[in-house]
Amino acid sequence: MKSGVKKNSRRRIATWLFAGVFMLLVQIMLGGITRLTESGLSITDWKPITGVLPPLNQSEWMTEFDRYKQTDQYRYMNSDFNLSDFKSIFFWEWFHRNWARLMGMVFLVGFFYFLGTRQFERDMVPALVILFLLGIMQAIIGWIMVKSGLIPERMFVGHIQLATHFMAAMVLVCYTWWFALSLAIPKSQRSYDPGLRKTILVVMGLLCFQLLYGAFMAGLHAATAAPTWPSINGMWIPSGMFSLSPGWKNFIDNKITVQFIHRGIAYLLLIAVIYWFLRARKVTGTEYFRKARWVPMGLVVLQVVLGITTVVTSPDHKALVVLGVTHQTVAILFLLSVVFMIFITRKAAVMDT
Repeated sequence: MKSGVKKNSRRRIATWLFAGVFMLLVQIMLGGITRLTESGLSITDWKPITGVLPPLNQSEWMTEFDRYKQTDQYRYMNSDFNLSDFKSIFFWEWFHRNWARLMGMVFLVGFFYFLGTRQFERDMVPALVILFLLGIMQAIIGWIMVKSGLIPERMFVGHIQLATHFMAAMVLVCYTWWFALSLAIPKSQRSYDPGLRKTILVVMGLLCFQLLYGAFMAGLHAATAAPTWPSINGMWIPSGMFSLSPGWKNFIDNKITVQFIHRGIAYLLLIAVIYWFLRARKVTGTEYFRKARWVPMGLVVLQVVLGITTVVTSPDHKALVVLGVTHQTVAILFLLSVVFMIFITRKAAVMDT
């Protein structure tokens, strides 16, 4: 009887966590739209409580617009904006922040419900505390990122701060995903294979670097620096890759170098996943393993196609927004599929069911 109650509680908590993963995916999509539409600096202060409501009348809208006019983004990029233009970028930043507030509410309501009904097990408490701290850290990093674009002679948020914010979001979504999987998937469904596991961990390592350089690409607007494929502006080894001094700055600040690295890692990832998939097909494994092993392969191929399309159409801003956000979303789905395969092929884990 107790075993059945425990199993049902774990299933409900896992559903709550999966809902959190979905909400995080939406939040990251909103973050991508906010970045690509240059909306992030439209709200120049952080009001955790009163910021829930947008301006409610013409006077309040003009006050917000006047604050935006103090930014260098407005002075040097958007000085032709009228109030209607400002409202269009304000919406995305406001929606992005409010979705984060909604996620916080869903977490707190769920947490206190399961706590009050005594459905949490003792070994879940540390994981929940870590989850809460990761959420708080992400909010703080987000505001630091916005502040980086409000200093003089800055028209965008800093790409380093953007990448930090994005990678912190990846840690949060992966941690929530892993926590949910540990409650939803029984131990009997694991398919431990040392060779496969080593390969998928290599894929994960490459993917982490790829996600970082994808954030650099977005922050530097690097796609438009070379909207060609398969060559980079007609060259396989593009000129200007080491034009910055000191040399290390080219790896984080040089648009051509960043794009060259991003493309190179994509090819390596594709090769690594193909190799992993060919080996995975030879492993019988459990039902969950057999159903899921094709997913990383399918997503990485789709991601490569989207990446190429995004780069070559990047001069068209509307296409860049749509394809850029789609490219980012598929990257996260690919990441979750890789995390799933790491989970399902592990030998031992915390909180096994």
